[in-house]
Amino acid sequence: MHNIIVVGLNHKTAPIELREKLYFPSEHIEDPLKRVASLPHLSEALILSTCNRVEIVAVTKNIREGTEEIRNFLSSYHGISMNQLVSCLYSYDSYDAIKHIFHVASGLDSMVVGEPQILGQLKDAYSLANKHKTSDVILHRFLHRAFSVAKKVRTETKIATSAVSISYAAVELAKKIFDSLKDKVVMLIGAGEMSELAARHLLSHGVREILIANRTHSRAVKLAEELGGRPVVFEDLTLFLSQVDIVISSTASAHYIIRSDDVVRVLKIRKYKPMFFIDIAVPRDIDPRINDISNVYLYDIDDLKGVVDTNIKMREEEAKKAERIIEKEIEQFNKWLGTLNAVPTVISLRERFEEIRKKEVEKAISSLNGSSEIDAKVLDALTISIINKILHYPVTKLKMLDNTREGNYFVDAVRKLFDLEEK
Repeated sequence: MHNIIVVGLNHKTAPIELREKLYFPSEHIEDPLKRVASLPHLSEALILSTCNRVEIVAVTKNIREGTEEIRNFLSSYHGISMNQLVSCLYSYDSYDAIKHIFHVASGLDSMVVGEPQILGQLKDAYSLANKHKTSDVILHRFLHRAFSVAKKVRTETKIATSAVSISYAAVELAKKIFDSLKDKVVMLIGAGEMSELAARHLLSHGVREILIANRTHSRAVKLAEELGGRPVVFEDLTLFLSQVDIVISSTASAHYIIRSDDVVRVLKIRKYKPMFFIDIAVPRDIDPRINDISNVYLYDIDDLKGVVDTNIKMREEEAKKAERIIEKEIEQFNKWLGTLNAVPTVISLRERFEEIRKKEVEKAISSLNGSSEIDAKVLDALTISIINKILHYPVTKLKMLDNTREGNYFVDAVRKLFDLEEK
């Protein structure tokens, strides 16, 4: 019986220092892939290596030996003692391995539940296994099923529709205030990582221009070059406010940088067109009293965190729906896996031929008016003999190749050609 196994570690079980040591760069993946796939108890393998996880997915007929071989491979290939690895490594087989990879593909095992990046990484890992010929019938079927499950989870649940990072939540709020972001101008005050991320999200939603003000002007110039924006001298930033629709502020200032009076003056120049302020700084950069001004919207870090927390809870609820989808898919894949041995396929093949034979014999007898019981027996024996002769060679071949890689192809092909797939 073929089994799927998974051995690896991830952000939940291993510190970043260890994950870095086990990382397999994609440009050097051929050697480790071929070495792991050629281990005595493995027939197929792929390596999924990201900043958050390193996992080897393989096919084996001996779960215990196959798992041990992968563990030893990880230890010896990276020169890390098993003592260092053992407490961080997990291993799954059969049902649990299938379930794990379906979870991974759907983003349910990610640091941020529902994040889509892992699916692309899994597709890349599969593509590399194909390229270096370490995947075969079972991994082909398994990974395509995993991709299909991930698509189904995203289509049938809302697991990936809500913002779960501060920077992305800010963009989502901006989209609620403005119908479209395409003609909007953004000002970044401070060039920290979080405001930069928010700016990049806004750019991906098509904002027209980004102005950047930072106490260290060279940093503003550098970031402006990276984002295709315009640097602004920090001390002059209020002079540009009237041109701006969205302000994202994240500095280390101990005092307000934008005061209520500034906004009142600017709004008049803007003819009271709406303005959206995102204050990510602690202590705050923007006077909270501006929220009392008509057509001005201000969100601080607590507001954004509240949005993120709500969305995370919503994703957790959606994850429960995803679990139900995955359970059904595991059952179907397991059924298919169980048919890859020759015996169940031979039985299904004979049943399919017998079904066809009986129907045709019945038709023939009904068209032979006045035929005797002897004629029916002769017809029955004749058709059974024909079918046995037709099936003799294919059945012998299937049994002969059973438990070989080539045999998996034959079994899979026969099931497809004669429509023996599980419904």
